[in-house]
Amino acid sequence: MSADLYQLQSTLGIVFNDPDLLKLALTHSSFINENPGTAPVSYERLEFLGDAVLGLVIAEKLYHDLSGAPEGELTRLRAALVRREMLAQIAKSFSLGDYLYLGIGEEAGGGRQKPINLAGAFESLIAAVYIDKGFDAARTFILNLFGPQMHQQADQAAGSNYKSKLQEVMQASRQITPEYQIVSASGPDHDRNFTVEVKVGDEVLGQGCGKSKKTAEMEAARAALKSLKQT
Repeated sequence: MSADLYQLQSTLGIVFNDPDLLKLALTHSSFINENPGTAPVSYERLEFLGDAVLGLVIAEKLYHDLSGAPEGELTRLRAALVRREMLAQIAKSFSLGDYLYLGIGEEAGGGRQKPINLAGAFESLIAAVYIDKGFDAARTFILNLFGPQMHQQADQAAGSNYKSKLQEVMQASRQITPEYQIVSASGPDHDRNFTVEVKVGDEVLGQGCGKSKKTAEMEAARAALKSLKQT
């Protein structure tokens, strides 16, 4: 049996006007198969709607936040954010699996932790919020949960754009490709700090630091572009 749905609503900060809608959003087809008559359908119809709402909210956010990104980059970022593994990861962050209504067989097979179940229930939950509270509430719900992942994806996109822009500038002005070199790496394996220089030949154009090599390279490219504008 699933955990207390009052607790889930408390965790989400949402009180449903229609509690049956919330329960439907968490009802797996295996539960209905083993308990006929307990619910009209599983959460699959809601999952269909939730997928559409999620895609729109993420697309809208990326469109406004990354005004300089081309269509292809926006499509890639949206796909990365709404993939099954990401949805399951976010669902686990608020223990959504604990609240699923599963059949005995699915429960025994580890159904509460299966990415396909977590992702499907998460999209169904989004649809339930949308139906019960409206689009603005659904948007807020989604963006609150996706915030860290969206910032990370945006930073990576910005990093790629900085490095691409610097390469374009160097190719146009000097017909040479900049190279990135790690200057130092410190800290334990779980908390590393990298310092990277970007160079053309022996000339250092910029230096950057970060928790990963990619982030440090991004910062180095950003510093180089800033320096080149001032020269």
